[in-house]
Amino acid sequence: METNNLDITKSSGKKVKFSLEKLRISIMRTGADKETVDQIIDKVRDELYQGISTKEIYNRAFALLKKKKHCFASKYKLKKAIYELGPTGFPFENFIAAIYKYSGYKTEVGKTLQCKCVSHEIDVIAHKDDNTTIMECKFHSEQGLNCNVKIPLYIAARFKDVHDYWHSKPHKSNLTEGWVVTNTRFTEDALKYGQCAGLNLLSWDYPKNNGLKDRIDRLGLYPITVSTLLSKREKQFLLSREVVLCRELLHDNFYLDHLGISDVRKEKILNEISQLCIIENN
Repeated sequence: METNNLDITKSSGKKVKFSLEKLRISIMRTGADKETVDQIIDKVRDELYQGISTKEIYNRAFALLKKKKHCFASKYKLKKAIYELGPTGFPFENFIAAIYKYSGYKTEVGKTLQCKCVSHEIDVIAHKDDNTTIMECKFHSEQGLNCNVKIPLYIAARFKDVHDYWHSKPHKSNLTEGWVVTNTRFTEDALKYGQCAGLNLLSWDYPKNNGLKDRIDRLGLYPITVSTLLSKREKQFLLSREVVLCRELLHDNFYLDHLGISDVRKEKILNEISQLCIIENN
């Protein structure tokens, strides 16, 4: 099918022009070889129609990748897998803390700090060398919802309150950065205000080439929700035990025994997760 003038429907309901190149890039990110990518592109293109939803395109590509190799499908569903960390934001906070932990930081989650005006519960506190970073995590469990300017406005005020009190008292480290982290995207106004206010912003694809998806791929720190072999109930059980990374499940695979998973299925699950982590480490 000719795709130059094809409109597709995003999860927000907005119509945009279909980009074959964007689809190709998203499939290539899975580590699939060129022949596999070309085959999937050809099959998906043959099934496109005017107004098709991005969800339908995703589901078709995902199914084809899963037939080829489970770990390809796991990487392809990364964005959806992060939404599956919900419905509360706590697993997402643990996930962000885990990313920083494996980047050399000592982290704390959900700690309350006494500040100049009032006390604040901080989602993630990260320490490295003599510096401390505080982060507010804004998790959305539904696609199509972005962080507007109200979020960095609110976080900037909180950061100032924490910062002023922190530096009025003796501390072992300097409070150097305030971050706003989201699993979706920031609006243009939110980006402008955050930058102007001196906040660091991290979203699904911001900063360019160093957004959340880029860091996860680069570090190989995939959430357990990417697994195509674990059931929803099993994933929730693991998340309730604060096992949020595939890498952690490799070390703590006794949780699979608690779930009553057979040895044969356990081997398949661990093999899927091992391949996923190894791909990024090579």
